[in-house]
Amino acid sequence: MRDERKEHIRANLLVAAAYLIALLPFWVLYLLSDFLYLIVYHIVRYRRKLVRKNLRNAFPDKNKNEIIALEKGFYHHLCDYFVETVKTLHLSEDEIRKRMKFENPELLNRLMKDGNSCMVCLGHYGNWEWVPSIVFCLLPGVEAGLVYKQLHSTAFDQLFRKIRSRFGSIPIEKKSIVRKLIQKKKEGKTIVVGFLTDQRPPRVSDKYWTPFLHQETPVQTGMEKIARSLSMSVVYLDIEKVKRGYYTGTFVTLSVDAGCDRDHSITERYMRKLEKTVLREPSCYLWSHNRWKFRRETENPVSC
Repeated sequence: MRDERKEHIRANLLVAAAYLIALLPFWVLYLLSDFLYLIVYHIVRYRRKLVRKNLRNAFPDKNKNEIIALEKGFYHHLCDYFVETVKTLHLSEDEIRKRMKFENPELLNRLMKDGNSCMVCLGHYGNWEWVPSIVFCLLPGVEAGLVYKQLHSTAFDQLFRKIRSRFGSIPIEKKSIVRKLIQKKKEGKTIVVGFLTDQRPPRVSDKYWTPFLHQETPVQTGMEKIARSLSMSVVYLDIEKVKRGYYTGTFVTLSVDAGCDRDHSITERYMRKLEKTVLREPSCYLWSHNRWKFRRETENPVSC
C-alpha cells in the first residue's frame, strides 16, 4: 500500500511538472530542446552506439560523415519531439490545427461515411503524439482511438495517457483492442483507430519478415489480422516534417476491405510506404529503438 501511495505521488508530481513546462511558449521550449540535445547526445550519449549501428545498416552507401550528420539530426529531432509532446498538454485546437495539418481527411471520411470503422497505420516518425488531433477533421459521431502499450512506469503511463487523450481520442491498451472494436461494432459506433506498428514484435509472437531499409525485418502481424477479421478499411498516414514544430499528414488507402486481401499483403504495402517516408527525411525516424535485435536465420539477439 505504501509503495502504491509513493507511485501515486510520483505520478501526480510528474504530471504537474509537465503542465508547468507546457505553459512555456514554443521559442523557450526549443531553447530547452537545444540544451537537451547537448546533454543527451554529447554527455549522456543516449543509445548512440545503437543509433549509429542502425543508421549504418540502413544506409550502407553513406560515408561516416553523412551517417554522423543523420545521427545528429535524429537527436535534434528527438529532443524537439519531447518538448512538443509535453506542450500538447497546453495546446489549443487552433494551435494544433496549424501545427499538425491533415491534407486529405476526406479520404478517411469517405471510407467511414456508411458507418464502417477504419484503421490508420503509421510509424514512429515525425511527431506521432500529435496525430490524435485528427478528431477535429472527422465526421460528426465518429470516434478516434489509438492503440498503446502500457508503460512500466505508472507515472509516465499516466502522463502519456493524458497527452494522448488531450483532444478527445481514446487510448486503448493493446491487449484489449479486439474486444473494444467488437464492442464498438455491436453498439453501431464508427471509430478510426491509430496503430503504431513498426516496432520489433516480441520474439515468441507471430511475425512477418520483409526487407526494410536494407535489412530483413520482422513485422508485427496483429494489425492486419484484426483488420481482416473485422473487414476494416486500412489507411497509411504519411507524415512529413515541414519545419520545426510543423507537420503534415497525408492519408493513403492500403485496403478498402481487409477481409478480401491476401495474407500479409496489407502489411507489405504498409512497410513499403513507411520505408518511402523514412528515406525522404531519415532524421525524423525513431532510430533509438532496437528494431533489428533478432535475425531471421536464428532469431538470436544481435549484440549492439
